[in-house]
Amino acid sequence: MEDFPKTVADYLESTAQKVREMTVDRVAGWARWAALGMVMAVLALMGVVFLLIGLFRILAEVVQSPTIAYAILGAIFAVVGAFVWSKRNHPKE
Repeated sequence: MEDFPKTVADYLESTAQKVREMTVDRVAGWARWAALGMVMAVLALMGVVFLLIGLFRILAEVVQSPTIAYAILGAIFAVVGAFVWSKRNHPKE
């Protein structure tokens, strides 16, 4: 009977540890990966924006006119958009 309080305390502590491993630790791992994914998405978006700005500036220098550079990039995006639009999934009726 002398070990009973220590045994109960150890049991409660081990139970709390198991519950924490099954809940809090898993959620913390998911939150860590979600945060890392959001950071990667923002960095990728920034990279795409800088790439497009650089492409436009190079194209504007090559053709010597920003208006023509806008027209060329607009045509490229329109063609790519039309291609992607043609590949979309049509809903079944």
